[in-house]
Amino acid sequence: MLMENLVSFVLQSFFPHLLLIILFTSPLTLASDPACQSTCGSLQIKFPFGTGYGCGSPRFQPYVTCKPGGDQLLLTTHTGSYPVSSISYTTSTITINPSDMSTCTSMHPCSSILGLDWTSPFQLGPSTFILVSCPPPTSSLTLKGTPICDPSYAFLCASIYTCPAVVSLGLPLFPPTNTCCVYSPGNLNNKGELDLHALKCDGYASVVSLGDYPTDPSQWVYGVALKYINGVLDNNIIETQCKACEMSGGVCGYAPPSNSFVCVCKNGYNTTMDCYNNYGDGQGVFLSTASLPTGDFPI
Repeated sequence: MLMENLVSFVLQSFFPHLLLIILFTSPLTLASDPACQSTCGSLQIKFPFGTGYGCGSPRFQPYVTCKPGGDQLLLTTHTGSYPVSSISYTTSTITINPSDMSTCTSMHPCSSILGLDWTSPFQLGPSTFILVSCPPPTSSLTLKGTPICDPSYAFLCASIYTCPAVVSLGLPLFPPTNTCCVYSPGNLNNKGELDLHALKCDGYASVVSLGDYPTDPSQWVYGVALKYINGVLDNNIIETQCKACEMSGGVCGYAPPSNSFVCVCKNGYNTTMDCYNNYGDGQGVFLSTASLPTGDFPI
């Protein structure tokens, strides 16, 4: 009796999946679990980004992923993890908001180093770094003997020093601007880091937009803009496979260990093309772990 029940359970649970394998004659591969998502918090997630392992491009996944709980996209480098506040797929730019970054409403000493991995597809974008509470005069600040402060943007120092939060850095209200430096264009050292400790500045603000009122720091948009670079293979995937996948309601991903392209579908199956129900013409079908049967064996 036990053997008959066991055989019946196996046939009922696994026969539909065995039939799919025979029908499509393609290798059966487990897709990543949980399934890839098209959003993380308020951000729309599209290729080359992904929400977890097996999602998006394998070149980006080690660096960008969705925080457990699905409410915050994070960029992780050798110096820490940074919340991603925006993505522009048109300009290939993301904006991060390091916790140590100062703004007009909140200034504090910078206790960590901001850095990027040289092997990552990211580089500094069009951000303006404002170094604050530096040893005067900042005109003497140099990197490898080269002055780094741009005097043509001195009005930004005068503007940000009108913020009452400067007292959090141990500065008086309306401090002298010779303790401030506009580092533009910003650059990273040979370790890929913005090391304020080496420059002996206590903090920094990073501005991606001055808005409609360039002298009003309360209206500026703060953050560190990073440009990302798609590889040749990523660009080819976007044009030939990913657009069709996303139009069919799928999310673009990859199947380890070969990292071949897969379209992650909501119905529990991943395919090599798209999520429409016209499987065929050599289209591979991949079972998601969520589609495997669960339950106890009958006894």
